[in-house]
Amino acid sequence: YLSSFSGFGPFRQYLVNSSWEAVKELSKRGLGKTIDLRIMELPVVYQKAKEQVFKIWTTLQPLLTVHVGLASSAKALIILEQCGKNKGYQEMDACGFHPEGGCCMLDGPEKIESTINMKTLWKNISVEGIDIIFSRDAGRYICDYTYYTSLYYGSERAAFIHVPPLSESVSADFLGKALQTIILEMLKQCGIERE
Repeated sequence: YLSSFSGFGPFRQYLVNSSWEAVKELSKRGLGKTIDLRIMELPVVYQKAKEQVFKIWTTLQPLLTVHVGLASSAKALIILEQCGKNKGYQEMDACGFHPEGGCCMLDGPEKIESTINMKTLWKNISVEGIDIIFSRDAGRYICDYTYYTSLYYGSERAAFIHVPPLSESVSADFLGKALQTIILEMLKQCGIERE
């Protein structure tokens, strides 16, 4: 089974983006023998992120794509995002652009839900040392935009996880381990058990 994972590159004051560091750690740990895990770093640029996501779905054709993003407001919190929204993207990206009409897909629905039930996932997992919450609003920035795009191209087989910035209490290694726990549970929902 092929699964792809993305984190984001640096932006604003975050010269090291915890989402990409966490994805690299996850890649080192792996998800068991049956999962071929591909990772990529997405730029914090609407159009480029959209192109990369399109490429993931058309060339790799993964079973599942999980995007990981940095939630700068989250102190020590992992946020499981249920859906992506199509409109309201007014904030400028790293290149000073925002999407035309503040919209992901001109012909797309208002919102798209993931086939992964994040609420069930949230009830079934706990990671020691960090709180996990469930959310239906990914924030109308590159994260939300990428998620919506991926749900759109990937027939809803995408998931989005927000992670906190790196700190003394939250290391990349810790986040990689937390992601591994969460994603193995996600794969169970897809009917794939770890070997």
